[in-house]
Amino acid sequence: MNFRLRIFLLISLLALTAGAEEPKVVAYIPNWIDLPSFAKSIAYDKVTHLNIAFENPVDDAGTLSFNQGNGSIIKEAKEHHLKVLLSIGGGSASGDQAVLARYGKLLAADRREAFAQKLMDVVVTRGFDGLDVDLEGPSITADYGAFIQALSTLAKASYKLLTAALSRGYGGDKVTAETLRKFDFVNLMAYDATGPWSPQEPGQHSSLEFAKENVRYWLGRGLPKEQAVLGLPFYGYGFGEASKNRDYPYAKILTDFPGAQKSDQVGQTIWYNGIPTIQAKTRFMLETGLAGVMIWSLDSDAKGEHSLLQAIHETLQTWRAR
Repeated sequence: MNFRLRIFLLISLLALTAGAEEPKVVAYIPNWIDLPSFAKSIAYDKVTHLNIAFENPVDDAGTLSFNQGNGSIIKEAKEHHLKVLLSIGGGSASGDQAVLARYGKLLAADRREAFAQKLMDVVVTRGFDGLDVDLEGPSITADYGAFIQALSTLAKASYKLLTAALSRGYGGDKVTAETLRKFDFVNLMAYDATGPWSPQEPGQHSSLEFAKENVRYWLGRGLPKEQAVLGLPFYGYGFGEASKNRDYPYAKILTDFPGAQKSDQVGQTIWYNGIPTIQAKTRFMLETGLAGVMIWSLDSDAKGEHSLLQAIHETLQTWRAR
C-alpha cells in the first residue's frame, strides 16, 4: 500500500469516527430535592446531559424562578464535561391553573419575544448549555410553534441547545413537524400509558411495546430518528391497595421488595420497569438508530449493582464492544 493511499484511508477513518455520535443519556433531576447532596452522588461517567427540572415564570413579566441549589449541579457537570440544561414547564405548567394561565399570556404574540429573550438570558448568565421545554397538555397552545421558533433563533445565536420533552397522548399531537425540527433533540415521554388517573386500567404504564409504538408515532410524524431520545421511567405506579401512593421510585420498590429488579410487577400491585426491560429498551434504541435514552428521574434510581443507570451503561458498553 503506497503512502498516499494510507493517508487517504486514515483521513477517511478519522472523518467517519468524528461523525459518529455516541448515544445520549439524558437524565432529569428534579430541583425540589437536596441538590448539593445529590450532586455528589451522580455517576457522571454514565450520563451525557443533565436536565434540571423545573423553573417557571413567577409573574406575568416572565421573571423565572431559580433554585440556588442548581449551581451545585452545574458546577459538577462542568467539571465532568457534561451538558447541563435548564428545563421549564413540567406538571405545574399544565396542572396549576395560575402557572398555566401565565404561560398562556407569555406565549401570546405581544409578550412572546420578550419572554424568549428572558429565558435565553438566564441560560447564558447562569452557565447552562441549553434550554429544555417541557410544556405538556393544555400548556401546548396555538402559540407554541411561534414560541419555539423565537427560542430557536436565540439559541442558535447563543450556541445553546434547544430540546423538548413531549408526550404523544398529552399535547404532543398539537406540535407540528416543522416545530419538531427546531429542536436539537426531543425526549419522547414513552411512559404513563396508565396510572392513578385511570384506576380502572391497572397494568404496565411503560412496556417495551409502548415504547416501540411511541417511536413509530414520532418518526411517522416527521421527527428524524437522529433527534429522537427514548424516555425511560425510573418509577412505577400502584393500583388497588398500592394506589395509596401516587408513584413509587424504583429505589423504594427494591427496598420494599428484594429481587424486584428482575421483573416489572410486584406487590398488590405495582408496575414499573426492572433491569431486563430497561436493557431491552436501550437495545431497541441502539438497533433503531435513535439519538439516545432519557431518564425520568435520576434521583429515583437504586445504588449499586441493581441501578437502572448501570444497566443502561452496561448495555451501551456491550453494544460498543460488538
